[in-house]
Amino acid sequence: MAKAIMIQGTMSGAGKSLVTAGLCRVFRQDGFRVMPFKSQNMALNSFITEEGLEMGRAQVLQAEAAGVKPSVDMNPILLKPTGDTGSQVIVHGEVLGNMSAADYFVFRKNLIPEIRKAYDRLAAQADIIVVEGAGSPAEINLKENDIVNMGLAKLLDAPVLLVGDIDRGGVFAQLYGTVELLSPEEQARVKGLIINKFRGDVTILEPGLRMLEEKTGKSVAGVIPWTRLQLEDEDSLTDRFRQRKAERIDLAVIRFPRISNFTDFDVFENFPGVSLRYVEHAGQLGSPDLIFLPGSKNTMEDLRWFRESGLEAAALKAHEKGTILFGICGGFQMLGREVSDPEGVEAGGRIRGIGLLPVKTVLAGQKVRRQVTGKMLKMQGGLAPLSGKPVEGYEIHMGRTVFASAETEPCSVPDRQEQPEPVTVLSARQAADGKTWCDGVQAGNVFGTYVHGIFDAGDTAKTLLKALAARKGLDLEEPGFSDYQKFREEQLDLLADTIRKSLDMKLVYECLGMETI
Repeated sequence: MAKAIMIQGTMSGAGKSLVTAGLCRVFRQDGFRVMPFKSQNMALNSFITEEGLEMGRAQVLQAEAAGVKPSVDMNPILLKPTGDTGSQVIVHGEVLGNMSAADYFVFRKNLIPEIRKAYDRLAAQADIIVVEGAGSPAEINLKENDIVNMGLAKLLDAPVLLVGDIDRGGVFAQLYGTVELLSPEEQARVKGLIINKFRGDVTILEPGLRMLEEKTGKSVAGVIPWTRLQLEDEDSLTDRFRQRKAERIDLAVIRFPRISNFTDFDVFENFPGVSLRYVEHAGQLGSPDLIFLPGSKNTMEDLRWFRESGLEAAALKAHEKGTILFGICGGFQMLGREVSDPEGVEAGGRIRGIGLLPVKTVLAGQKVRRQVTGKMLKMQGGLAPLSGKPVEGYEIHMGRTVFASAETEPCSVPDRQEQPEPVTVLSARQAADGKTWCDGVQAGNVFGTYVHGIFDAGDTAKTLLKALAARKGLDLEEPGFSDYQKFREEQLDLLADTIRKSLDMKLVYECLGMETI
């Protein structure tokens, strides 16, 4: 069975996910078979595996760092908030149902056997498992029947490294207070303290580090410097939503209250002269070159918010002046003529769509989950250069979208002449009847698709940006990378180098009962 080490944090956003990813890459570089594990993740950014199962994106990144395929065993429980007090509960990649926070708090102990099974399957394949906690182990109101922090560490008999975020201030109080609120048995599991996101001269910290060690009786395992990395972070506390100024090529993403899978747009962050802005007020929108309507965990409520906030009117005004609109998943549904919910999957009833695409959506209880490979069909308008570009991605949606005058999915290829032209994305997936299905539609300069990750393959993102630049008579500056996946690998190597230089790896390996490589 594999040896385990667990990364816990003093709070959400302390850096657990990236420290876990960095250690996965370090152990992989040192020649070990390594797997990530997080028993329970709460996130709206999710991923679909080859088997059509749903898991958190953070564990997908960690799997990439470890050099292994993502598996739902790495994240057996995924909570997707549906509002302020409830979540959709996903177990082993399948929807179990919606629960209130209070109901789930009582129910979660029933999931311990499922967590153990998932972990044991990973442990049979690995030398080392890097386990990530959630939030803080010192949330004393949540410690009963804990399945993700110290309760999990006990279940797995895992040593713990505790991470604190100095960038937010008060890191010594964070670390000391967290340790003090743990029981003696839990304190004994903490083998080292990590200070994360430090800017400046580390020698200035030395007096504080020594005092922290004296007061807690724990070694400081390292100080990790703040490092600019283009890697996805946990969606609830990302800094990607901070306001940025518009550049020569300006992309705006509508920041819905229940925005999901905004990792679809990460690829655009690495191009010089290109801004990717998340907009939540009409006054912030301006006149971007392209507006993305992203995924949403609650399409109907977010469409109401979009309308009532004045952003719909602002987006339509920008579109009249030439701005391209592109919806993905929930955003695609909104761009149609109607969204209805006869089964009460969301709020029930029906709502008028934005009306720019000739489709309508009926929400249904069964979630569509599948990976997609294919290509763009013939495109028109401002994104015509995308015609024929490869597509690799995945679908996650609670709904069936059809042409407004049809009762079939948008567009089965044999019947394509009867459907509005052109469609956006042609998927290679085959239906049981042998037909090939399309996953999106286009009407002028309005585009919609169900495919997440549609811009990640090949040079699709670069081609889109060059098309936008050409519309303005500009030349797009060459980006610092030509292959997004290669760029991600380079970023993970940079993360690993930072972790290796900053942490006492001898102590880390001692926690595992192993000698330093």
